[in-house]
Amino acid sequence: MLREVIEKELSFKAVRSSGAGGQNVNKVSSKVVLSWDCMNSQGVSDEERMLLLERLKNRFNKEGVLILDADNTRSQIKNKDIVIERFFQLLAIGLHIEKERRETKTPRRVIQKRKENKQQNSLKKALRKRVL
Repeated sequence: MLREVIEKELSFKAVRSSGAGGQNVNKVSSKVVLSWDCMNSQGVSDEERMLLLERLKNRFNKEGVLILDADNTRSQIKNKDIVIERFFQLLAIGLHIEKERRETKTPRRVIQKRKENKQQNSLKKALRKRVL
């Protein structure tokens, strides 16, 4: 994945935010909508593209375009930074490959020590009983 190439492919649109905010909401377009066309991207390989489309399939539309938005702050610039950061975190999650877990055996000494502890506990509790 080439971050610089992908950053150039991103397109942004500023729209009015919804919700409470007084007159600022009615006047200022502070919400930023990011869109990225995965199908025509030069920044990801074919394998990465298929991996992203499979893992993040609920995030892409039918044309293979990823759309994210941010309206956290009243500043358009801050919202743009937030949505870019969120976008690259999402790509990192989508491209992360889990290491295959190898099953390991419990060492013999650990098993032996556990049995010894159980035996000591059993003896301790047995000595608490009344003698008739």
